[in-house]
This record gives sequence, structure tokens and C-alpha cells, in this order.
Amino acid sequence: MPEPQRNTRQLPIQVLVVDDSAVVRQALTAILGQEKDMRVVTAADPIFALQKMQTLRPDVIVLDLEMPRMDGITFLRRLMKEDPIPVVICSSLAARGAEAAMLALEEGALAVITKPQLGVRDFLHDSAMQVIDSVRAAAHSRVRRRRLAPPPGPLARPEAPTFGTTTDQVVVVGASTGGTEALRELLSAMPVDCAGIVVVQHMPELFTAAFAKRLNETCRIEVKEAADGDGVLSGRALIAPGNRHTEVIRSGGRYIARVSDGPLVSRHRPSVDVLFHSAAQAVGSNAVGVIMTGMGDDGANGMVEMKRAGAYNLAQDEASCVVFGMPKEAIERGGVDAVVPLQNLPNAILNAVRRSRRGS
Repeated sequence: MPEPQRNTRQLPIQVLVVDDSAVVRQALTAILGQEKDMRVVTAADPIFALQKMQTLRPDVIVLDLEMPRMDGITFLRRLMKEDPIPVVICSSLAARGAEAAMLALEEGALAVITKPQLGVRDFLHDSAMQVIDSVRAAAHSRVRRRRLAPPPGPLARPEAPTFGTTTDQVVVVGASTGGTEALRELLSAMPVDCAGIVVVQHMPELFTAAFAKRLNETCRIEVKEAADGDGVLSGRALIAPGNRHTEVIRSGGRYIARVSDGPLVSRHRPSVDVLFHSAAQAVGSNAVGVIMTGMGDDGANGMVEMKRAGAYNLAQDEASCVVFGMPKEAIERGGVDAVVPLQNLPNAILNAVRRSRRGS
């Protein structure tokens, strides 16, 4: 039986901001409080948060990680074990903050928004759209009680790896809310001779490098943050860098990544639509598209274009999605060939690649 979706009754989204910085609390209250469907309360640390939660259970918690009395990771683990609530991490851009945020995502947090060490108020107001979208997506998510089993450890790569050769087929993947853990499950199951993979996961700048690094430690394939000109190679997954669009283009007899600036597309940078449109144009029928958990419609139009170009497209099913928005939009617009549970996506991708090879 699939888990029930979050109650969709028309009540304000109750948001609890937990941060020891008064400036951050004030800025987030101003940003979120202007939304008609949101109500915001704040707490200076997790101890105060637990006290407030005795009288009002929040729909979403926006959580700092470094706080007095109880750190954010400890608080998050307690929540996920006892009473899972959607959590959005508000973290610094420092390397230490990025690593802590990756751990928080593994522990059950759904998304990350950033805060700088200086100019917090201006930064948060400039990034208001990202903050609002992240909280609203979390409010519409399903959060599962954390399993006691830890994330899988590193998988041994073969002594004579077969990855790194030119790929004829390309797999392009788009994900958002809940996607970090879904991608870890997907990529850790891919064999070292799989077709080249390019991924857009909605995530802030600098955090994508830490995300790719952690995936590379636990996957048999190579995983790295994409750089402009990187080859799309067999046994390699490229993760689009935060705040940069990533496309697949053809260069001679091989495919490479093009990483560039540009305006937001479908409210995002990187955008899944940008990646999928490029795959339709450069790869055509040799592409396999995958749309995974996330809110909104980023990737839906691009997936339709991919299908028109002859690609084979897969969508993660509703039961295994944290948020079914992005797959649902792609399905409703006619861009999807098959809807597949997360645990079956690796085999579905491999079968789609084989189908593409037979047809080429």
C-alpha cells in the first residue's frame, strides 16, 4: 500500500524556523510571512523548538545545523525517528556547511537553501523565490520514518574498470525535492559499463560538488560535478553544478557537457528543461530521459520534445516519489513512455538503452 499523501486541506502551511541568528529568523519570517498560505513561528534553537512543537505541530521546519544546546543533525535524527516532519536545511556556503548539509539530506531532510556569513538579510531577500518554493514543496511532500539501516558503504570498483569510453547513448535525469536520496539509490545500482548519464538536481551553488563527491564514494560508476567540456562517458554520471545550466552537445564523434550562465528557466538554474531540450536536439533517439521526484513542472516540456525526437522516457511512480509534481506533469503532457517504481528504475534505464542500441 502506498503511503498517504500529506493532507491537502486548505489551511495555512505552518512553518517553524529554527536558527540561532536573529537576523536569519527575521528575514525568513518576512519572506515566508508575505505568502498568503504560510504562517511562521521561530525558535532560537532545537530545545525551544521542541517546546513550541508541544502546542503546534509544524508542517515544515526550516533548520540551521550549527546551534547551541542541540545541533541541527541531532534534532533532525530525533524528528525522523519519532515524528517525521518535512525539513528544509538553511546552511552556510562554507565547505563544512556543505558536508553537514549532505549528511542532513541522508538523514531525511528534503532540500537545502543557503545563507552567507555576511549580508544575510539581503541574500535571503534576493533568493526569496528559492526559499518559498523549497518550503512549499516540502509542505506537499511525504516524509517516511527513517529506517535504522545506514546508507550503503562504498562499492568496490573493478580492478580494470570499463568506464570512461565514448558513449553512444545518453541518459538524462531530472529531480528536485527528495531527489538526492532517490538519485543515490538509482546511481548506486548502475553498472560500470552503463551509458553516460547527465543529471540536474535542483540544489544551490557549491552544494552540488559535495553531493557529487558523496555519490562518487558510494557508487560503482564515476560521479562528478560537471565542468564545461567534460565528456559524457560510459560509466560516468555528471551532476549539473548549482546556479549553472548544463546541456549535452555533440562534439565530433562524442557528447560533451556545456555548462553556462543564463536566466532562470522553469524557475530554476540549473533547469531540467534546459538539459532535456539539449538532449532532444543533440542526442535524439539515442537518449533516455528520466524524470524523478520533485514539485513543479521543470522538465515536462523538455521531455515532450525528447519524445518527439525519438527518445524513450521514464517517470518515477507516485508511490515512490517524495513529491509527484514533476513526473505527474510530464505524464499528463504525454512525454512519458513508462512509469516505474524507484527500485525498478535502474533496470528500466538499462533496458531502454538496449532498445535504443537495437534501433540505432
